[in-house]
Amino acid sequence: MTKLALGSHPFLLGFEQLERLVERTAKTEGNGYPPYNIEQTGPTGYRITLAVAGFSDDDLSITIEDRQLVIRGRQAEEDGERIFLHRGIAARQFQRSFVLADGVEVTGAATKNGLLHVDLNKAEPDRVVQTINIRKE
Repeated sequence: MTKLALGSHPFLLGFEQLERLVERTAKTEGNGYPPYNIEQTGPTGYRITLAVAGFSDDDLSITIEDRQLVIRGRQAEEDGERIFLHRGIAARQFQRSFVLADGVEVTGAATKNGLLHVDLNKAEPDRVVQTINIRKE
């Protein structure tokens, strides 16, 4: 049995990007750190919330790379003045990626009480019927 690629189906013309999108989404890390929520805040609004306790605003970066929202956290190296008898709070770096659909834009980000909130908005698609004229050759 041969594997039929999603983008090669004859009824899916121009959807090669969809196959790459599915592959890229499947490759994202599944380690669960940091935990996050995704909620709908309105008809076209979304919010991603990450638990980033211990990270300052300067330790976090948010970028959009090729329609992918990438959130990174990296704490500055400690100067060694602190001596831990027990260290149960991890100070590890992280990277969380979310693939954004066409028309989804990041409208803002804020931290509050150890949570990073990233707000997104999706533009309403134009619902237009287009008539194609047939040329005579």
